[in-house]
Amino acid sequence: MTKQQILTIEDDHAIRRGIVDALHFAGYRTLEAADGDKGLEMATKCEFDLLLLDLVLPKRDGFAILEEVRRLRATLPVIILTARGEEADRIRGLHDGADDYVVKPFSVKELLARVEAVLRRSAERPVALAEVPIPGGVVDLKRREVRFNEGDRVELSQREAELIQYLAGNPRRAISRSELLANVWLISPKGITTRTIDMHITRLREKLRDDPDRPAIILTVRGKGYMFGRMKDEG
Repeated sequence: MTKQQILTIEDDHAIRRGIVDALHFAGYRTLEAADGDKGLEMATKCEFDLLLLDLVLPKRDGFAILEEVRRLRATLPVIILTARGEEADRIRGLHDGADDYVVKPFSVKELLARVEAVLRRSAERPVALAEVPIPGGVVDLKRREVRFNEGDRVELSQREAELIQYLAGNPRRAISRSELLANVWLISPKGITTRTIDMHITRLREKLRDDPDRPAIILTVRGKGYMFGRMKDEG
């Protein structure tokens, strides 16, 4: 079985060498870049399964790379590498779409554990979709809007678009609230009781013109969660 390939963008030679050697030892294939410009080029043109991204880089910072990666490769897993004490950068990185972070200095065991966990979670992600046909219109995920056949348009929030992306990428499969929390909100569902997902579903149904009493697009599966039921107008 071919191991996944990981791109490391880190300007510190010793840290980068240690990461690459550890990944090789664990059986992963690797790519590496030492500055932001080369890193951005590789991140947008090369094929790989996970990005390890330092935030402070010469020529172009990690936030710019993360923004472009999220624009072009929305489901690619990303782990940011930050220095101890840079809490604001970690929060910003997670807010901008990183899946996890590792604080320097870190142990090889911690790094590999986080890599394995993020890759395991990412295997559950749906295939990236640009558009999702619905009865009477289409959801444009890149523009984050619903376009109806008669010309009306409704704007979606980033979270609403991500939620549709995940549901539509797993059509006719009941998806639990725990799975949505882990893969859309990117937080652990353990010990959490929240109606956030239900409220987002309610707003989505309104924007999709999906009858809440007899929904045809986002279905409620009693005792399990939600399911994307229709991806085209079936008459």
